[in-house]
Amino acid sequence: MTASNEVVPPLPPSAPRVKPNAFTRWIGRSVLRLGGWRVVGPLPDVSKLVLIVAPHSSNWDGIWGFAAKLALGFEARVLGKAQLFWWPLGPLLRRLGVIPIDRSSPQGTVGQAVDMIRGSERIWYALTPEGTRKRVEKWKSGFWKIAHEAQVPILPAYFHYPEKRIGVGPLFTTSGDMAADIAALREWYRPWMGRNRGTV
Repeated sequence: MTASNEVVPPLPPSAPRVKPNAFTRWIGRSVLRLGGWRVVGPLPDVSKLVLIVAPHSSNWDGIWGFAAKLALGFEARVLGKAQLFWWPLGPLLRRLGVIPIDRSSPQGTVGQAVDMIRGSERIWYALTPEGTRKRVEKWKSGFWKIAHEAQVPILPAYFHYPEKRIGVGPLFTTSGDMAADIAALREWYRPWMGRNRGTV
């Protein structure tokens, strides 16, 4: 848990981080503090992982999540549609850690993400396993395939709106049984409640 006067835990040495910027970290912490939110850890001291975030039920998740990212000073990478990278939006997206995806690539999204992780010294690759703000019966399996093929752990993170908490769980290592692993992760998410719903 964080100290009583802190809204975010310390960032471990191995985590990928942005260039030090006290002003942006102050902005992130101020937004969290004004909203009554806090990030609870501890964050793992790991240089490469796949970060999944759920339940994703509101556009507000992006606001609180981005504030947490600024407050912590860590760098997360995501893939975005190449069509979004027009000027002036393209440079902004890249600064936020978004990387254009080539949908025509024979590797597909999973292959491109795996190559990106393998070719990076430090990278936390983030995505939402639900793939939408609506309740779904089945999670998308891309996050599991990426972690398994890249041989990196999965870090589950959650939004819990009743207590205004963004939390992280223990690292999860894929077993080779995709269905069982995803079921176990969904069960771990059972207590957490998003703005409009839970995950199960």
